[in-house]
Amino acid sequence: MDQYIGKMLDDRYEILELIGSGGMANVYKARCHRLNRLVAIKILKSDLADNADFRRRFHDESQAVAQLSHANIVSVYDVSTNPDREYIVMELIDGITLKQYMERRGRMDWRESLHFITQIMRGLSHAHSRGIIHRDIKPQNIMVLRDGSVKVADFGIACLANQGQTLTQEALGSVHYISPEQARGDRIDARSDIYSAGVVLYEMLTGRLPFEGDSAVSVAIQHLSSVPLAPRDIDPSIPEPLELICMKAMCANLEKRYPSADAMLEDLESFIKDEDIQIAALTLPKSKAEEMTKLLVQYGIKAIWNFAHIDLDVPSDVLVENVHLSESLMQLSYNITRYEKEHPRS
Repeated sequence: MDQYIGKMLDDRYEILELIGSGGMANVYKARCHRLNRLVAIKILKSDLADNADFRRRFHDESQAVAQLSHANIVSVYDVSTNPDREYIVMELIDGITLKQYMERRGRMDWRESLHFITQIMRGLSHAHSRGIIHRDIKPQNIMVLRDGSVKVADFGIACLANQGQTLTQEALGSVHYISPEQARGDRIDARSDIYSAGVVLYEMLTGRLPFEGDSAVSVAIQHLSSVPLAPRDIDPSIPEPLELICMKAMCANLEKRYPSADAMLEDLESFIKDEDIQIAALTLPKSKAEEMTKLLVQYGIKAIWNFAHIDLDVPSDVLVENVHLSESLMQLSYNITRYEKEHPRS
């Protein structure tokens, strides 16, 4: 029996069940009795609690994530001040990881990939603007909610950019997604997250990783010295501008990679506008839905799947289909394909 299940933390949080476990901590579903809401609590593993380095890293994570407040980042509600027990209280996510989503979904439609990567980059833009580098962007650390929105999670090895930390001998991050500079153990900056996000986009677009190998070392070497197969060589239906965005994000040469998340976002948004993408899924929280709807209409969107549960004010030539949460996001690509068949471009 887990030592925390059924217990109260600081006379406030009742631990209900274990819902996840990582290298540094266990994650529990809990109830906050003060605010009467369900939360997720990350507690440093007991066998690491006596390790000063792990306590420092866990404390750094707490401080880093507590600075962030964005629709595409998992929110932190509280941080333990108890010196005997390190824990973080976060929002409880109703969804699955992007890794699980891709395993169930298979290769994703490029429009769906575009929808997800745009949200990921917005979250990273917010973190980077506050001097925080994630350092471990991968599908396992990206949550897909039931309403189709995306949140970046687990800043477990995040660091403050101005501290200029370098990768240690520890296996920080996942080797399939680490940047070349991480693989070398060099000093990193926000561009390392951009590289990792590019790998995530590549995997969403193609259904495969850019580099595979028999060992972590062999994969890391490929990040340093190899160029992946172009996405369009795997799936010719992927638009060339989106392929170029993906490959620029994954460029091993730092000087040729996107200099910032905002720069990559600018190209993604220009692609949406220039390619005349006419269908979108609106999955943002209600507070952001109207603002995003105006932007979508401005970009020429003519059909919107609305997951936001709010009435949208749109021009008469824009079709809105309200989608309830009980409907699976897995149907999105099918709906897009059906719409294109019924409404061919002239």
